[in-house]
Amino acid sequence: MAHSKSAQKRVRQNASARARNRWRLRTMREAVKNFHNTLANGSPAEAAEAYKSCSAVIDRSAQKGVIHRNQASRRKSRLNTQLKNKVKG
Repeated sequence: MAHSKSAQKRVRQNASARARNRWRLRTMREAVKNFHNTLANGSPAEAAEAYKSCSAVIDRSAQKGVIHRNQASRRKSRLNTQLKNKVKG
């Protein structure tokens, strides 16, 4: 257990930041699942809209530091490739 006041405060801050980051990660994963479900069962227009919202959530996660910006780019690229393959054929 932390002894100094500043160390105790850092423990509290780290706990709240961890909870916030876990929420952002969970939200991002839910957006990706929603995109995959829409891609499998919805129309191409609905899938494109789901990709747009999913992309925004991924970008926000990268901006807040939950994931690295390169990981965000990679995820969006892969989702976009899936979308284009579904629409194309």
